[in-house]
Amino acid sequence: MTVGRIDAPARLAILGGGQLGRFFVRAAQELGYAVWVLDPDPEAPAGRIAERHLCGAYDDEALLAELAAHCAAATTEFENVPATSLARLAQSMPVRPGATALAVCQDRIEEKSFLARHSLPHAPFFAVRTAEDLERAPESLFPGILKTARFGYDGKGQAAVADRQEAQAAFARFGRDCVLEARLALEAELSVVLARGADGRIAAFAPGLNVHRNGILDTTFAPAPLPATVLREAGEIAAALAEALEYVGTLGVEFFYADGRLYVNEMAPRPHNSGHHTLDAHRVCQFEQQVRALCGLPLAVPEAHSPAVMVNLLGEAWFVGETLREPPWHEILSLPGLRLHLYGKREARRGRKMGHFTVTAATLTEALAVASEARQRLGLPPLPPLPR
Repeated sequence: MTVGRIDAPARLAILGGGQLGRFFVRAAQELGYAVWVLDPDPEAPAGRIAERHLCGAYDDEALLAELAAHCAAATTEFENVPATSLARLAQSMPVRPGATALAVCQDRIEEKSFLARHSLPHAPFFAVRTAEDLERAPESLFPGILKTARFGYDGKGQAAVADRQEAQAAFARFGRDCVLEARLALEAELSVVLARGADGRIAAFAPGLNVHRNGILDTTFAPAPLPATVLREAGEIAAALAEALEYVGTLGVEFFYADGRLYVNEMAPRPHNSGHHTLDAHRVCQFEQQVRALCGLPLAVPEAHSPAVMVNLLGEAWFVGETLREPPWHEILSLPGLRLHLYGKREARRGRKMGHFTVTAATLTEALAVASEARQRLGLPPLPPLPR
């Protein structure tokens, strides 16, 4: 369904009520919109600040009908919402991103095949649906990484496999379709967050350099301290991908940088954890761009006013040994240029994303020094050195 601009005080719907949804709700409300959230968790952070929280399954027909009857447009905060639910809502309102784009991003086999069809750079891969498929996989893919085709995130559903035997064992353990990828000699990981409007205009934030621990994003340095040619190419590839998907909304594109080349790792059809620094370091954030794209408003120029270091805060920060306690936030809030964002989650668990902090400064080096001090005060592992 295609319509024109959606003006405030219209009511918007978002499927998913986690921290990304919470930031979307705030951005929409600041622009004068009301938001209804559909999420099965009664304690969903976004649901607690939205005008209404519909607590139920994403494919609940009655709740989808209620959204269709009362909301002017819909979006999502994560890729595992059923594409059929978005298609159902699209019968009566704009849904951005659409079900077709979401379906590509939900399945690694579809995603890698899409990249290959559109000649976008990617690591060599092989689709694995049966144990027999693994026996036919090219020897050149070993050592490799076996990844579940669906429902893998933050390092879950992945296994490093040295040879075919290890791959067979991992495939049996996963018990679902997988992708076997060649293991690259990584020099860096980076990401581009962009917004694309229904008019085809693209506004991309500068790429950030990402550091992961145990498969979960730990730190983003923005702008990425990598050669300008690499950053420009990453932006061009991300834009070409958004065009090929006919994507509308905010999109995160993750890259591997290896052997002097960029490879698309995966795409996230939503705002991205590595784009959180835009809340504090840019004149517009990734969530406001999501609202603008959804409602057909002009996209803002994604201009940065400061370099930034963004640090994820996982549930581990709430533990001293096995004792659970609130971290000493007063120890870091006095540091210059630091802003703390907590997501309103009731229960801290190890590995759970509970919040983040961002440090802005005149230079990336200065921001890094403050972020390193904050990590030390919170008892977090030290930051890795920046690439030279």
